[in-house]
This record gives sequence, structure tokens and C-alpha cells, in this order.
Amino acid sequence: MSFCSFFGGEIFQNHFEPGIYVCAKCGYELFSSRSKYAHSSPWPAFTETIHADSVAKRPEYNRPGALKVSCGRCGNGLGHEFLNDGPKQGQSRFIFSSSLKFIPKGKESSACQGH
Repeated sequence: MSFCSFFGGEIFQNHFEPGIYVCAKCGYELFSSRSKYAHSSPWPAFTETIHADSVAKRPEYNRPGALKVSCGRCGNGLGHEFLNDGPKQGQSRFIFSSSLKFIPKGKESSACQGH
């Protein structure tokens, strides 16, 4: 299931079912639904990754305060991290597009086997 629809916005904008969000390309675990929060952007917003190496970051030169984010395993482009723009002071906000898939709680191990 693709995480984002380009014809009408993010299909999980109000989706808070327990589970994890993985890279759509390689299946690597990126974010827990526990770190997802409601945001005015049409894309999903998270405050932290599952693993320290879930994502790789590099400066976004045309956007001060933003980092370009890719999958820490396969390098698939995921979106951006906006520094100090999270739900709490000093917290960053990760936002992403169609590069993610949602895996419901209890289905994580079978969905990520072989990765």
C-alpha cells in the first residue's frame, strides 16, 4: 500500500493505527506510529526514527533549517527533516511522501522478512 496519493493528498493524514512505517523500496523500519502526530501539512509528520540508522540526512541547501532525508539502508529519497519545528520546543519534524508503506502492528516481522 503506497503511503501517499498524489491526487488528493496524503491518505493517512488522520491515520493513527498502531504499527510501523517502512521504506517502500527496501522495507527497512523507519518510524513507529507512536512518533506520528497530527500536523497541518498533507504529509505524515514524525518526531523520531525507530533505529539510529533508519535514515541518512544531508543539508538541503535551498532550505535553511531543513535536511534532505533518505532511507538509511537503500538510499531511497524519503522527504525532509525540519529542525526545531516539531510538536514540542526543540523537537524536529520529519515529513514524507509516497516513499513509505504502513505495516499494521502484529504484521511487522512477516512484512520485513528478507530485508
